[in-house]
Amino acid sequence: MSKLKAKDPTDAEPSKPKMVLYGPAGVGKTWFALSFPGVYYISPELGATRKHYTERLKSNGGVYLGPEDGALDFEVLIDQAKVLATEKHKFKTLVVDSITEVFNASIQKEAERLGEKNAFGADKKPAIAYMRRFVNAVARLDMNVIFVAHEKSEWGVVEGKREEIGKIPDCWDKLIYSLDLAFQAVKRGPDRKAVVRKSRLIGFPEGDSFALDYAAFSERYGKDIMEKPAAPIVMASPEQVAEITRLVDLLKIDADTTEKWLEKANAENFSEFNVSQAEKIIKSLKSKIQ
Repeated sequence: MSKLKAKDPTDAEPSKPKMVLYGPAGVGKTWFALSFPGVYYISPELGATRKHYTERLKSNGGVYLGPEDGALDFEVLIDQAKVLATEKHKFKTLVVDSITEVFNASIQKEAERLGEKNAFGADKKPAIAYMRRFVNAVARLDMNVIFVAHEKSEWGVVEGKREEIGKIPDCWDKLIYSLDLAFQAVKRGPDRKAVVRKSRLIGFPEGDSFALDYAAFSERYGKDIMEKPAAPIVMASPEQVAEITRLVDLLKIDADTTEKWLEKANAENFSEFNVSQAEKIIKSLKSKIQ
């Protein structure tokens, strides 16, 4: 029997979009994000508490988690992403508005802790580590995900001179490469548009633009995919976790190998494997025992 593991690509289940939306204040980023179905809205900023925003959120079956609930704390956000991935719930979209605020708050906290010892971007290291963990946790979600970000200048060298060459999300510089899509929200006369700045999807070619509203986006992406109920992950059982731990110790599997397992599964430890992942690892480890 062949040990080849690859499968027919048409058997892969279409995934829900994971994206970053950035732009200047007042361009309509929050309004667009709140139009998505079943929004679990994490808001480190206070602007979205205005009545027209809360009414829009409620009308779409959404709920709100603000600064008073821990929206500025990466540990809270990571924990919430893990809960949304593993519990049965009614929500279909996770929005973090804005991720800029969370990222910068983490940097500021570390800068204050380091004081005079802060040098060479040391204050950014914990924030970047948190972002990696958060993105990994979000990748496991069977939900639409929107990271709303402020924008900042992108600088480059033009004819030997340092000049602004565009705008990018004001956040971790690798975020835009970790997700399916990146859009810049812009105003063009009376219209508000989303301009595709980075894409892995055929339906969203880079440089293309469309109306900044849910109807236009969902028509392109697939409304049936986006509005399906979220399917919770069935986590590995305590017995499976114990068996993996036993076999790893017995076979003296090195840390680099187990780290690759975790990275592939977007997991932080063995208990975050799903049932299928745990089963495959146990089977593979047992095959090594003579």
